[in-house]
Amino acid sequence: MSRIKELFKNKYKNILSVYCTAGFPALDSTIKVMQALQQSGADMIELGIPYSDPLADGPVIQQSSSVALKNGMTIKKLFEQLKSLRKSSSNEGVGEALPVLLMGYMNPVLQYGFEKFCADATAVGVDGLILPDLPEYEFESKYGSIIKNYGLDFIFLITPETSHERIKKLDELSSGFLYAVSSSSTTGSDKNISNVEGYLQKLKKLQLKNPVLVGFGIKDKITFELACKHANGAIIGSAYIKALENSKDIIRETHLFLSSILP
Repeated sequence: MSRIKELFKNKYKNILSVYCTAGFPALDSTIKVMQALQQSGADMIELGIPYSDPLADGPVIQQSSSVALKNGMTIKKLFEQLKSLRKSSSNEGVGEALPVLLMGYMNPVLQYGFEKFCADATAVGVDGLILPDLPEYEFESKYGSIIKNYGLDFIFLITPETSHERIKKLDELSSGFLYAVSSSSTTGSDKNISNVEGYLQKLKKLQLKNPVLVGFGIKDKITFELACKHANGAIIGSAYIKALENSKDIIRETHLFLSSILP
C-alpha cells in the first residue's frame, strides 16, 4: 500500500496537505521547509517544481517559482536534494511515513525525460505526481502505464464545471485521491469558498472511489474547516508561500502558520 493510501486508511478526515515550492525561499531550503511542515502537523506535502509558465498557479506561487528558478533550482538539482528525503535523521530527511507528491508541468518533465523522471522520483521516495497539463487521453494511451510501472500514484484535477461523467472517469484514472479545485481560477484566488459547498456535496453523492481533497482558495482555519466538512481534507499553497516570503526562521514561521489552521 502506498504512503498516500496508508494515510487515508489511517486518518481519512481533516487531512492537511501543504504545497511548497522546491528551492524557495532559498535553493537549499527544500528539505528544511518539508521538515518544518512535518514537525508542525502537515499530513502530506505537495512539492512544486518551479516552471516559468505555470498555467494553474496564481501570482504568489508564480513569484515563488520565479525566485526558485533564479536561485538555480532544476529537476536534476531537486532529485539530488531529495536523495535524503526518506532519511529519519532530524537534519536530513522526513523519514518513512510522510507522503510526498511532486507537482509540475509537462514541458520541463518531458525535457528531463518522462520515464527518467518517474524512475528518479520513485528512487528518492516520492509517492505521487500532479501534472495539471497532462491530458487524459495521453495519460491513458502513453504515460499512465509508465507512472504505474514505477509505483507512483497520479492525481487528476476536477473543477465545479467538470461533468458528472468526466468526474467519474477521472476518478477511475486517479489513484491516491482526487484533487477538487474549488473554482475555475488560479491558485491563491480570493473567491469565496463558501460558494462551493453545493459542488462538494455533489461530489459526495457520486460515491467516488478516491478520497477528495479541496484546493485553491484554502487559506486559513475557516476555509480549511469548511472544505473538511464536505471532503476528506484540503490543500493549502499560496497562503503558506506568503508566510515564507520574508521569513527569517522557517521552522517558527511554519509552526505559527499551521497552528493557526489545525485544531
